[in-house]
Amino acid sequence: MGKDSQPFADPPRVETLRVRNYRVLRDVTMGRLTPLTVLLGPNGSGKSTIFDVFAFLSECFSEGLKKAWDRRGRFKELRSRDSKGPIVIELQYREQPRTPLITYHLEIDETSRGPIVKHEFLRWKRKHPGAPFYFLDYRLGKGKVITGEDPEAEDQRVGKPLSGPDVLAVNTLGQLAENPRVIALRNFITSWHLSYLSADAARGRPEAGAEERLSATGDNLPNVVQYLSEEHPERLEQIFQTLRRRIPRIEKVSSKPLDDGSLLLQIKDAPFSSPVLARFASDGTLKMLAYLTLLYDPEPPQLIGIEEPENYLHPRLLPELAEECDQASERTQLIVTTHSPFFIDVLKPEQVRVLYRTEDGYTRIKRVADMPGVRQFLDEGASLGDLWMEGHFDVGDPFEEETRE
Repeated sequence: MGKDSQPFADPPRVETLRVRNYRVLRDVTMGRLTPLTVLLGPNGSGKSTIFDVFAFLSECFSEGLKKAWDRRGRFKELRSRDSKGPIVIELQYREQPRTPLITYHLEIDETSRGPIVKHEFLRWKRKHPGAPFYFLDYRLGKGKVITGEDPEAEDQRVGKPLSGPDVLAVNTLGQLAENPRVIALRNFITSWHLSYLSADAARGRPEAGAEERLSATGDNLPNVVQYLSEEHPERLEQIFQTLRRRIPRIEKVSSKPLDDGSLLLQIKDAPFSSPVLARFASDGTLKMLAYLTLLYDPEPPQLIGIEEPENYLHPRLLPELAEECDQASERTQLIVTTHSPFFIDVLKPEQVRVLYRTEDGYTRIKRVADMPGVRQFLDEGASLGDLWMEGHFDVGDPFEEETRE
């Protein structure tokens, strides 16, 4: 068995996200998240804010709380208007199927010196019956953690002060071998990939050199193609086969090192003998290639976020991309934001959440599977996209200006 055909371990899965006081997300909860969860809604409904919650949490772990906080304008811009209290982000997740459900809770407040971690904890229930218990519990840089592979409620809690109140306990303690469960969460969050792919970025000429992971904007696409051609040719051929199936005229993609040390991405159409440079290829071709490169990553991120894939992508390709996302969700968890009815046409109602804002200005979220009448319409041959555009979802017409309670 080649290295491209190794079976993949089941990735961790976020099952519930709860957010309070984060911009238009004054108090929202998304439960029963599926491996592919699509956030649907018109512009301004809060989709990008949900996406940014994941990005913010990822940046807190990779760059530190203060940088992620300052980048977003601090409390002045982050906290929900007319709201008080800390920002709260809470995840419920499982490391593997049928393992205990773990809750990660993070409360962030602010002083004159900057952001502080008001409360951070990890909680799970190991035995049935039994009550959930905290195996990590910190406030303002001080707290305790239960070490070991399988923390139990009666185990000894060890005090390990952090370097300051603006430091995440999971980020610090997740680097110590005696905290396997904390390590697992830190590794999970630091592996997230939040994608803001741009066709213009993919047209560039980056410096030569293979790179394993596509960047957030896709500006290193030639480097990743080079890496796959050298280390995972079977996986690259899978990408090409899929690209040819989704865009039939495409025959081959390659990256060519130049004398100045840069890379050129070349795309060959089947009818012609020579390829064209990426900067002359269509936006849709480049974006589809970039998305497939991300989704077919030999070692994919454990969570992938894709924001509004419909931008510069032909509507005919959106159901194709949705199918690719659905297949990739066997190996990773995907969060996709969209306002396109074409993207959701091939999905199940359990996979789609509709976001809308009410008269108070804040976002509400409803799962399409919970909306009355939807399943009956689907049984009669309707598509999710048509139902949304025709106002059959019980959040109203997506193009109406007025909002609903």
